[in-house]
Amino acid sequence: MTAFLNILLSFALVFGGIVSQIDFLAHPDKYNAKTLEVSDLPEPVTEPETDGFIQLSEVNMHYLVYGNAGPALILVHGNGGSADSLREAAEYLANDYTVYVPESRCHGKSGDPGEISYSLMAKDLSEFIGALGLEKPVVMGHSDGAINAICLAAEYPDAPGAIISCGANSHPKTFKPYFPVGVAVKNIFENDKLNDMMLTLPDLTPEYLGKVSCPAYIVSGQNDIMWVSDTLYIAGNIPGSDMAVLRGEGHSSYMSQNGKKAYTLATQWLNEKFGDV
Repeated sequence: MTAFLNILLSFALVFGGIVSQIDFLAHPDKYNAKTLEVSDLPEPVTEPETDGFIQLSEVNMHYLVYGNAGPALILVHGNGGSADSLREAAEYLANDYTVYVPESRCHGKSGDPGEISYSLMAKDLSEFIGALGLEKPVVMGHSDGAINAICLAAEYPDAPGAIISCGANSHPKTFKPYFPVGVAVKNIFENDKLNDMMLTLPDLTPEYLGKVSCPAYIVSGQNDIMWVSDTLYIAGNIPGSDMAVLRGEGHSSYMSQNGKKAYTLATQWLNEKFGDV
């Protein structure tokens, strides 16, 4: 009976997700549909100011720093990524911010303490912010990094000044079906704890999301790997948050695949929210 109910729930979620994609086309204002323009951008800052490590309680974290003139902004990469995944975004954002690009535990050149979860990575981010003495940085995350930003704000509310969450899902069941199937098949041939995490976590309940108190911008692409209804759910349960669904964009097309669009997305919202840097 439990298995049957789970199947029914899965079908209901898929049906609801499909309906939300149709609803997005019919009522774009409901999702704050946006198109990112990338004209008249500053030249990118091509070389990092710092390439180093910092020892946290459980991991020796590798990080890069781009720029040195503006407020602190932390870019957090996604599952299986590294600092290089968001290099172009960092290069453009360094015109306005001092951009820190840490590599999460079990990723890139950072250490692997054996365990990984979104809560553990949020703890690492909180320690990273404290160790470097950053004062209320903006935390902009992509994919798993977007979930990390939400978890940081929920579990360590004094750490971030604002979060920009790009492509977060609230639960594995809110993925479009093709994505977890692909991850599960890949895991059959080479089991990986990073894949296991995506297939079992997160579980962002309304109560958990309600703990986020800093300004939050919840963003996804129209053609993302989760349904647009999940973006609506996350934003709807974070008090006072803003949201946008980006027309024509996928999961990575406006972040790791296009630093110009990442720059436009971040600076437009931050300037509207806090004024020009």
